[in-house]
Amino acid sequence: MTNSVEGRRTPPKAGKRERLAAAAAQVFHEQGVEKTTIADIARAAEVPVGNVYYYFKTKDQLVEAALGAHAQTLRELIAALEQYDDPRQRLQALVRGWVDQRDRAAQFGCPTGTLASELGKRMDGLDQAAAGIRALLDWIELQFTAMGRADAGELAVALFAAYQGISLLTNTFRDPELMVTEGRRLVRWIDSLAS
Repeated sequence: MTNSVEGRRTPPKAGKRERLAAAAAQVFHEQGVEKTTIADIARAAEVPVGNVYYYFKTKDQLVEAALGAHAQTLRELIAALEQYDDPRQRLQALVRGWVDQRDRAAQFGCPTGTLASELGKRMDGLDQAAAGIRALLDWIELQFTAMGRADAGELAVALFAAYQGISLLTNTFRDPELMVTEGRRLVRWIDSLAS
């Protein structure tokens, strides 16, 4: 498709399946899985409700699609962070990215953490959000290892736990500045570990 005003190609709108998966991830984050209806997801994706069933027969299939959307977002995040040459800079960029999402965290909490918490209570095989958390923890550990830290695994857990904790507090108190303050502390902490 060509944008006739500027003569540039414009990217095509994402397909319905992709829009539904992204909408499911968003709406599940905002409302929780149990409170979300298929109609809510269709509305967010701007797709007629009847069309949803062509791609996803059940709400659980939409949960799986949302988990896939989260995994794709994580892959894109890691690819963007890998553009930094230094592992310390990669970790600090990760922290700054978390802080940049502080208003959303204040309103709804961490997208991955809230979904993992909700799905972790289920015993039906949909408690797969842990895989995304594990992937991020492994990547963080690799960064600390590249910094020469023998305790890289422990540091990865500490960093991720600090983020999850501040996300919970930011959401509980609806105070984005809590995340700003913790983000500054984490950046300094990462600097201190590079010495």
